[in-house]
Amino acid sequence: MNKIDLLPGKKVYFASDQHFGAPTARESKPREEKFIRWLDSIKADAQALFLMGDLFDFWHEWNHVIPKGYVRVLGKLAELKDSGIELYMFVGNHDLWMKNYFEEEIGCRVFFDKQYFEINGQNFLLAHGDGLGPGDKGYKRMKKLFTNPLAQWAFKWLHPDIAMKVAIYFSTKNKMISGEEDKEFLGEDKEFLIIYSKEKLKTEKIDYFVYGHRHLPMVLDLKVNDYSAKYINLGDWISYYTYGAFEKEFELNVFNHLNHKVH
Repeated sequence: MNKIDLLPGKKVYFASDQHFGAPTARESKPREEKFIRWLDSIKADAQALFLMGDLFDFWHEWNHVIPKGYVRVLGKLAELKDSGIELYMFVGNHDLWMKNYFEEEIGCRVFFDKQYFEINGQNFLLAHGDGLGPGDKGYKRMKKLFTNPLAQWAFKWLHPDIAMKVAIYFSTKNKMISGEEDKEFLGEDKEFLIIYSKEKLKTEKIDYFVYGHRHLPMVLDLKVNDYSAKYINLGDWISYYTYGAFEKEFELNVFNHLNHKVH
């Protein structure tokens, strides 16, 4: 298990689903600027930052080419890393074609699957959240295709200008911005990540489940067999501008320069 022991006065921060680039580069830019202001605001007390997936609405790495744009976001992340803040990045369903660029150029640790962390003695299960639990069969089939080595090999031989146009088209068709189904809480018996978390609690001692993917911010108490845990969905940086902070307890906050708590 990965382990983080917090230094006095330090925190771990979490954010997810920025979907930079959507719906257009011009319209995305104000959201990128707000995110950069948030990164500046946490720099003084952050010991670690977890980016929990879908930082970009689409991302692909060729051997010598990456998508145009995002230079200020990438530069700010590099600045945080250079200042001593540990960076962890989860691959989401919109940027699942990451390879080694972020590890080599910025120094992020990149995760392609769920991870277990012990943070100040508390057990965390961390994941973007896509494909976990029951249902979502259409996406699971699509992910198998997109992660197929032959499909990836074929796509990389497209000229980047053509490949990016194709990818952005399909990304915008595939819920690039939070869909209607993300605006309402479906109930514990229908939320697939809650169902997944409860199943995990039957066999594992987890104190915090932290996910992205489901754009609606949520903090819920789960209890299975006399064991209690917190379920957190981090929300997004499209409609909510929410982020998590952990020192002794987990807080879900809104970035509006006043740091109002969601819970």
